Amino acid sequence: MSDPRQATVTRSTKETEVTVTLVVDGTGQVAVSTGLPFFNHMLEQLGRHGGFDMAVEAKGDLEVDAHHSVEDVGIVIGQALAEALGPKVGVRRFASALIPLDEALVEVVLDLSGRAFLAYEVPFAPDTPGLGSPPFDPQLAEEFWRAFVTAAGITMHVGLRQGRNTHHVLEASFKGVARALRDAARMEGGGVPSTKGSL
Repeated sequence: MSDPRQATVTRSTKETEVTVTLVVDGTGQVAVSTGLPFFNHMLEQLGRHGGFDMAVEAKGDLEVDAHHSVEDVGIVIGQALAEALGPKVGVRRFASALIPLDEALVEVVLDLSGRAFLAYEVPFAPDTPGLGSPPFDPQLAEEFWRAFVTAAGITMHVGLRQGRNTHHVLEASFKGVARALRDAARMEGGGVPSTKGSL
């Protein structure tokens, strides 16, 4: 039996302290504490619909801004995923998902390429109210995904096809990434899916 694809990563700075444990081939069991209830809810979607077992514990300077916490959680989840996937031998690599949530429809296409790139076309007006208490600014979702793909070495495109409700749009995007990651990380071969021989 192959070794389990899992990792635990901790990041500690003057602004935040974040620990993430991630099991790729899990059952969607998630425990999240970031001090931002709406962000917790989004990360729960990522773990549950990605089929990951994931524990996230984050403490940050929320009295200053939520930005530091959200970005650093993205970094650490990305690092944990990269470590858990290892050399990516046998993974499917490419995947896409088109996810609806009521009136919202979000498309996600990604590649476990080893090259970090984010194309994020999910616009929100600058004065869009935050969600939850303390509030999660919807603009921070892009910062989370950029930190995540940079740390994980993933090429990812996220685009809003249609939608008006902020909660629905954000949740559809997190579910879309989750489902695409679940598919891309699936084992289906015996080698590294690249002509270069590594990802």
